[in-house]
Order: sequence, then C-alpha cells, then structure tokens
Amino acid sequence: MQAYALTDAGRVRARNQDYLYSSSAPVGGLENLYLVADGMGGHKAGDFASRFLVEHLVAYFEQNRMENVQTLFEDGIRHANRQLYEKSLTSPDLEGMGTTLVAATIANNELFAANVGDSRLYLYKSGELSQITKDHSYVEEMVRMGRMKRGSREYLEKKNLITRAVGTNRTVAADYFRVKLEAGSQILLCSDGLTNMMTDREIADSLSEGGTLKDKVERLIAGANRNGGRDNIAVVLADPQVSEVAEC
Repeated sequence: MQAYALTDAGRVRARNQDYLYSSSAPVGGLENLYLVADGMGGHKAGDFASRFLVEHLVAYFEQNRMENVQTLFEDGIRHANRQLYEKSLTSPDLEGMGTTLVAATIANNELFAANVGDSRLYLYKSGELSQITKDHSYVEEMVRMGRMKRGSREYLEKKNLITRAVGTNRTVAADYFRVKLEAGSQILLCSDGLTNMMTDREIADSLSEGGTLKDKVERLIAGANRNGGRDNIAVVLADPQVSEVAEC
C-alpha cells in the first residue's frame, strides 16, 4: 500500500481550511486510513473544524476496534460530529462551523468509504475516473431529481451550496460505500478545490500522464491552480497494489 497526500491554499484564499490525513500504516484496527476534510465558517472556524474532525476521528479509530468497518466509521463519525457540534456552542467565533468529510480504508482488496458533503472519492483505472461518493450538495440533488442540468449556469452559480456537513447539527448522516478493487486501481480523495477547477476528464488525463504518486498529486494541484485556484485544494492518492482482479 502506497499513498501521497498534499494540500494547497490555492491562488485566491489567504487561509487553508482543508485538512487531510494519510496513513498507509495501521491506525488502531484499520490497516490504513485516508481522510480529507474541507472546513467552513468565518474567522478561523473553518480551519478549526476540519482539523478538529480529522484529529478526533483518528484518535477514535486508534482507541476503538471493530471487525465491521462500516460500523466503526459510523460510530467514529457520530462521535466526532457530536464533539465538533458541542465545541461550536462554546464560542461566538466557532458558531455555525462545519466541515465536509471523505474517509477511506482498504482491507483484503476491498475499499470502505464514507462521505458527508461534497468532498469526493474516485477510483482511477486505465485512464478512466469513476466517482464513488455522491455529493451532498443542492445542485447534485437537483440533478438527481431531474430539476437541473449539470454544468448549466444555475448549476455553476449554486455549486458550493452543500446540504450536509459534519458539526453543524447534533446528528449527521453519512453515506457509506464498499467496493471490490480491481488490479491497477488507484483511489483519489479530494476537496472541491480540485473538482471545481478541473473536470473529471482533466483529472483522469492528468493521472494518465504517469510518474510517481507524488508526481500525480502535484500535477493535479498545479492544474487546479492553473485553472484559477479559487479554493483550497486537498488531494490524497493511494495505490492499494491489488494483485488479483475481483468482482463486486
């Protein structure tokens, strides 16, 4: 298992509210762990929220072990959400803060993932990119209901409106995914600072250019900045080095 992770403030924002975690070594009972969080809130609240969530999730996973990964993710996200929400009530500067989350771990050639908000997880293989997570955003919910066209003017204007975030309420609902991995697959976790600046095709083409994981991640961040860099960018690229092709 190999991975490379990097975050960048972008070309417009003075502060980086994205926070990530990447460990190809065991974290508690998990064989590995990858997290991306994109904070929101005024003053320092966005930075605080994303870092708080990641640090408390990692601590939870280090201290709790379960055979069922989804149950572990569910309990960890529920626990960290409650802590973040309660923290937001302690100071006017933290009021209303929240953060997106995308989390992943790989075990026995199988991917387990969770997400809240519009940070994404993709699978990349043989030049093709497949989005696994589903955005919790106003525009994507409208698209799913057939009320808006992806890429339309209204879509672009309202793309940043998310419908779920960690820490904004006492409870939160995450989505969970379990996927059998095929040989040659790589796993991409990212904030919307990447996906708002690069299309899926551009991301896939950038990954197809080859090089090390570090080369690919740095190329993606450079591409997002070249296209405007209007938001913070966080990218984790993991290669589970699957040796056998498996069906879901």
